[in-house]
This record gives sequence, C-alpha cells and structure tokens, in this order.
Amino acid sequence: MALLATAMRARLIGGLGLAALAAAAASPTRAQLPLAVPKSSGQTVTPAFEGWYRNPDGTFSISFGYYNRNASETVSVPIGAANRVEPGPPNQGQPTEFQPGRHWGVFAVKVPADFGSKEVTWTLAVRGATYAIPGNLRANWQIDALEGEAGSGNTPPVLKFAADGPEGSGPLGITGGPVSATAGTPVALSVWSRDDGKAAGSVGSAGRGAVPVTLTWFIHQCPSSLAGPCPVAFAPTSARVDVAGGQATTQATFGAPGDYLVRVRANDASGISGAGHAQCCWTNGFVKVTVK
Repeated sequence: MALLATAMRARLIGGLGLAALAAAAASPTRAQLPLAVPKSSGQTVTPAFEGWYRNPDGTFSISFGYYNRNASETVSVPIGAANRVEPGPPNQGQPTEFQPGRHWGVFAVKVPADFGSKEVTWTLAVRGATYAIPGNLRANWQIDALEGEAGSGNTPPVLKFAADGPEGSGPLGITGGPVSATAGTPVALSVWSRDDGKAAGSVGSAGRGAVPVTLTWFIHQCPSSLAGPCPVAFAPTSARVDVAGGQATTQATFGAPGDYLVRVRANDASGISGAGHAQCCWTNGFVKVTVK
C-alpha cells in the first residue's frame, strides 16, 4: 500500500504539482498555479514529465505533457533554443503548438535499454520565462501506459494509418506519412483504431455494446518559418469508431506551405474528454504532412 501511495503521489505531482514547481522556480513573479482562475491570454506554458514505461523491445518511453495557462489562447513556440529536448537533436517530437489547458502525454522520447540513471530534459522559453523539466527512469515514476490499469486490465486503444499497416499504442504511439498536400486544398487523413473494451463505463463482450473509441485531431508541429497561430483546420476535429475496429477520416486544410506534424489522439471510455493523470488509456498517432 505504501508503494502504491507513493506512485499515486508521484503521478499527481507529474500531472500538476511538478510542472507548477518548475514554473515557480523559473519565474516566481509570473507563475500561476494550475488550479488558479485562468486568464484568457498572455500567460505562459510549462512542460510536464508524466512518467516512463517499458516498450516491448526492451527500450523505454519517457512521456511528457504540458500546461498552457491561457483559457483561450493557443501559444506557438518553434523548435529551437526556446523549445528543445536534450541530449540529442532539438526536435524529438515535442509540440510547437500548445492548446489551452492541461494536456497529458502528448509525446514521448524513446531511450535505449541501458539508459540507466540519465535524464532527458524538455526546455520551453515562453514570454521571458524559461522552464526546464527532466524526465528519468526512477522506479516511482513508472506508469502503466501499456500494461493495463490495475484491477480492470484496461489497455490503450491501438492506432494505425493503413488497414494493413503497423500498429502503435500509448504516448509514443505511431508515426505515419509523409502525406503530400497543397496549401488551401483539403487533404484526407485517415486512421484506423480498435480497443479492448475493458475501460470503466464500457459494457458487453469483445467490444459489443462498448463505448466507442474517440479520435481527436490536433496540430502538433508547425513550420518554424510561420509566425503566430498555425494555419491548420480539421473537418471534423473528432470522430468515433467501434471498439472492435473502424476507420475515421478528417479533411485537413493547411494555409501555408511547409512541413507539418499532425497528432491524432485515441481515447477509450476511461478518458473520453481527454487524457488524464492516471496515464492510461490513450494513444497518440502522428502524421507528417508536406505542404506545397
């Protein structure tokens, strides 16, 4: 019970407290606690370390999310000195577009089996304040992103970008593309998903009668040459497919040429309204799009 309590406290800190502490340490005059009444715009964005999990091949995934303190403003921070992951190349799959509110597990950094006690640090510099959050493989930060929730055995939905293509699950998810598009002309982006139907609130056997998988589209990375809000629109922005398996398509329109990264998040019945701090059960899918 003590170990479980420690893990739960660690997850709560990862979901809210640790990010807030990092923000306060970096800029005490500008920090705003996650439970404070948000302002519409003008606030900062803090990175958050969510925890780690073991991949089937013996490597590890270190999961990160963020907290955008604005109630309505999407904040753009291009890859570079102000938005980097270390060690390694600055771009390791982190977002450049930050939607309002708290977003859990939006990307993961894959590290080797012998990573040991080393750390991966995500740094964000926003509006004069710099926030850096380290991720590690300490035992009390292990999350059940793939193995299944305690008690129910619920595992995250599975995603793929072709009917007979490779599958991915969890925060690291799967990446597809590149897809070619023309600025101003809608391009179809399709995804296939299925789930085990074990989430709380689901009923039925083998997915029959269970709550569908919810798929939501986000712009994840925008070309660094563009200033301000990223010119991308999705129609629709979300869809549902049967847990036994199904396909969903959105029409994505890109307003300017460049290289984009789009994210689709698959939620089962345990997180229909969004991913949560328990770190199970949702899956990220990423699509590279080259716009001419």
